[in-house]
Amino acid sequence: MKIALIGATGQAGSEILKELVARGHAVTAIVRNPDRVPALPHVTARQGDAGDVAGLAALLAGHDAVISAVLFTTSDPSKLIEAVRRSGVPRYLVVGGAGSLEVAPGLRLLDAPGFPEEYRPEATGGAAFLDLLRGETVLDWSFLSPSLMFIPGPRTGSFRLGGDQLLSTPEGSSISFADYAIAMVDEVERPAHSRQRFTVGY
Repeated sequence: MKIALIGATGQAGSEILKELVARGHAVTAIVRNPDRVPALPHVTARQGDAGDVAGLAALLAGHDAVISAVLFTTSDPSKLIEAVRRSGVPRYLVVGGAGSLEVAPGLRLLDAPGFPEEYRPEATGGAAFLDLLRGETVLDWSFLSPSLMFIPGPRTGSFRLGGDQLLSTPEGSSISFADYAIAMVDEVERPAHSRQRFTVGY
């Protein structure tokens, strides 16, 4: 498949890039600084701005799917969605956040007592992005939320998928960037969460 990856040099994006390459996909890595994209087989680095709707749409056109892995505090979800719409690419996958996951019926993590204030802007942005996608009628989207701790770690291939509830174990709630990337690329190859948010964790 031909995949466009917006934010290919971030912590999540770089692992998704490696996973796509390992599975033989052709990737257009769209970043602000193409020099930071590693030289990998079938990867084309292109400079792009997540806030430039027309320019981004032109870069995305002709791909089978788009994955965005950009921070919510540094991007505008309405512009990203509009760029994908204009590009004509039908499938849009988003690296989501954990803040909008439920920790009790009707209680989102970001609304729970003790939620760290330093994470609130990013978590609120992610929740707003999800709300926009839930009203989307054109794109076939998926929003993959990580667990509470989204961290560097090994690629184990052993994890669980869930829906709108935060996944956790007695040791806590976590997922490595590498294992998250497996779940994301699985969804690209075998869509199972069309117009849904889902989550991944140990």
